[in-house]
Parts: sequence; C-alpha cells; structure tokens
Amino acid sequence: MYLVLTQKDKIPARLVLYFLSWSGFLVSFMMRNDMNFALVAMISNGNSTQNQSNYGSQTVLGGGSDDRISMVKSVIISSFYWCYVLSQVAGGVATELFGTKCVFGWSQLATAICSILMPLAAQLHYIAVIVLRSIQGFASGLTWPAMYAIVGYWIPLTERSRFMSSFQGFSIGIGLTYPLCGFILSEFGWPYVFYTTGTLGLGWCLMWYLLAFNTPREHPRIAEEELNYIELNIRREVYHAAKVKVPWLQIFKSLPAWAIAITTFGRIFVHYIFIVNGPTFMGNVLKFNFETNGFLSGMPFVCSYISSVFFCFLADKFVMYKVLNLTNVRKLFTALSQIIPGLLIYCIGYIDNVHILLTVWFIAVIFITASYAGAMANIIDLAPNYGHSAAVLAFCQTIHMSASFISPLTAGFLVTREDSIDQWRRVFEVSAIISILTYAVYQIFGTAEIQSWNKELPTHDDTDEGKIFSKPKEDLDKNFRPT
Repeated sequence: MYLVLTQKDKIPARLVLYFLSWSGFLVSFMMRNDMNFALVAMISNGNSTQNQSNYGSQTVLGGGSDDRISMVKSVIISSFYWCYVLSQVAGGVATELFGTKCVFGWSQLATAICSILMPLAAQLHYIAVIVLRSIQGFASGLTWPAMYAIVGYWIPLTERSRFMSSFQGFSIGIGLTYPLCGFILSEFGWPYVFYTTGTLGLGWCLMWYLLAFNTPREHPRIAEEELNYIELNIRREVYHAAKVKVPWLQIFKSLPAWAIAITTFGRIFVHYIFIVNGPTFMGNVLKFNFETNGFLSGMPFVCSYISSVFFCFLADKFVMYKVLNLTNVRKLFTALSQIIPGLLIYCIGYIDNVHILLTVWFIAVIFITASYAGAMANIIDLAPNYGHSAAVLAFCQTIHMSASFISPLTAGFLVTREDSIDQWRRVFEVSAIISILTYAVYQIFGTAEIQSWNKELPTHDDTDEGKIFSKPKEDLDKNFRPT
C-alpha cells in the first residue's frame, strides 16, 4: 500500500519526500537555466524590444567583436557543465560521508547564493560570472547521486518507478524558467531573474531542512505503521547490497554500458541545443520579444513532462503484451528519441514559415523524452541487482553529460553572428549527424539482458532468510540478525 495514513501523521513521509525531490529538481533547474535566457538581455545591443538596465552588456562581456562576444557567452554557459561532470563521483563519496540531507541541501544553498550574487559578479568582470557558474555546476552535480542514495533507504522496490517520476521535476523547472524570465526581463530587467531564482532556492532550502531526513528512523514524525512497512520491504535489499562490491572494472569493459553512454551523449547534445541555445535562436533569428520568447522556449519542456509519462506507459504495455522483446522496446524508444529529433532539427534550418518551424521544434523536443523508456531505462535492465544500476548510471552520466558543455561550446564556435540563419544551419546539421550516428552504436551493441557481472547469486541461507522476512512486523527487529 503506497500511502499509509494514520491519526498521528495524515501525510505519509514518503509522499513528503516525493514532493521535496520533485520541487528540488524543479528549483535546481530553474537556477541552472536562468542564465540561458538572461544572457539574451545581458548581451543586448540596443534592441528596442529589450528592457535595458544599469547592468550593461559591456559590463558582462567586456566589449569586443561579435566573434569574441559569442565565444565568451558560450564559455559562460558551458562553465556550469565543466564542474557538473566532474562532481558526479564526488557526489557519491560526499553522500556516503555526510548523507543526502546535508549534501543535497548544501548544494542547493550554494547554487542559490551564487544566483543572488550573479548581478554583482557581472558588474565586476565576466570572469567572476564564470567562477560563480562553475561553483553552481559543481554543487548541482552533487544532487543526482545524493537523491539516488536516499531512495534506497526510503522507497521499497515496488514503489520506485513511481518515485523516480519525481526526478522529472526538472522538465517543469525548465518549462517555468523561460516564461518567468521573459516576464521579469520585460518588466524589471535581467538582474531580477537571478534574484528571483536565488530567492526561490533559499526558500526551498528552508523547507528541505525542516522536512527531509536521511532515513525513516531519523524522521521524528513518521507513523509507526509506515516505518515498519518501509523497513520490512527494504531490509532484504540492503542485506544483499552490502554483500556484493560494485564491479567497476566489468562495468567499464561492458559494451552495452558504453552503448548507453554514447547514444545518450548524442541525445543530450541535441537536447541542450534546444535548452541552452533555443532562447538565443528565437530572440535573434525569429525576432521574438522577451515574453513571447520565454513562452515559446519553455512550453515544449512542460509538454515533454507529459510525453515522457506517455512514452513510459506505452513501453510498459509493449513489454506486458509482448509486442516486442525488452531489447527491441529499448531500441525502438531510443530511436524515437534520437532519429526523429535528429531529422527534425536538420529541417529547422531550412523552414521559412515560422509556424511550421515552431511546430517542428515542439515535436522534436517532445520526442526526445522517449529516451526515458529507452536507453535511460536500459541502465536498470543491465544491472537490476545489488543496487549496481546506480554505479552504471554514474559511469554513463560521467561520459554522456560531457555533451552538456560540448554542445554550447560547439554552438558558440559555429555561430559568431547570432542573427545568421546560415550559421545556425551548421549547428543544426552537426547536431543531427551526432544524434543519428551515436544511436547507430546503441543499435549495434545495445541489449536489455542482465549482464553476467550482475546475475543474482544464490546464498546458502535463502530459506532461513525467507522465513525471517515472512515474520510479522512486530517480530522483525527481534529476529533480523544479518551477518
């Protein structure tokens, strides 16, 4: 039973944790992506549709040629992701030492403080902006390993798919950031973009501090029935996980794991063209004002949250009714997430009708989310036992998240005149090629079969252990004696 309601605590602690996770990733991605939109105003050259403030573009970028400004802009954006990639392993180690509450909370606090300081840094020098963005990137990189770790203590296996949907708060965060930024830029000026997202981050940190706890045992208000239910259903998993070390060498040598990492690199490369460079393209090529730009840049990501749920539901039905085997289901939805967006982003550079272009843009972003029923879900298929799926995720994420800074750097290198459709065509063409070629690797080497290094091994005390876990809840603490 997912919701355990009692007179003592009407709201289940797991439901509170779900909300904290969902809202945490929402706020995290708002603070991550505010710069993508604010830079459109920060490098403004007197466009009448843009609200100028005391913080001029020369203050941020230091002046210079269009080539130089374009490169500085791409470095500012990509600086977040340099440290984001590097902090993945650090996040796992820090969580082991200090716990999720500390690591996730402090990382969000650091990101929020940096957001609030961003206008001041822009007055000083663009190097100061890069430093703050790098700190934000390192801090944000800690959040994913930290939240994955707490799931093992709080959420029974039968509920984890539903709980993992809380991570999709980031899609809503992106979708809300751009319209909000568009309104703030039009009414108040770009510094207030950072003040707003930073203040939201600080407010979330206070809520996290009051409501989050590393384990159910630490929670002072959890109902006894819910505590017993959680501990009864997770102890067997914890017992098994403690007995088997992570096979890092075998993961590193696994072709299916590499296939997931490589194909996801291509998907993220294209995705970040839409996320990071989308507002710039719409502002400089399509000539939308801030509010229209914000709405059109953000809405595809709100829709993508819904589409990700639909694709995952459809994939489950394909597996349930044996329409395709699991490997082919994963390949089909990975193809939908890369082949279709790859072809569509190529076409965008050659579409003259703005309505058709926006329709193609929306469809491409929506189809990218099919990956959550494809390669992203494939991580758990390869290593469902002993908690090793988290290790496979860390391995793949270290590789594929490099696309998050390579993508904007590539766009900055290719686009030196941001109103030139010819230069944007080159970005779209490169993105299409990368998306399709990286999928080809997955088509050849991808599989949904459990890997040999993760086969569940029988233990000599399975029978006794089964008896232990079949006992009533009130006898569990007395009888459970793991060796």
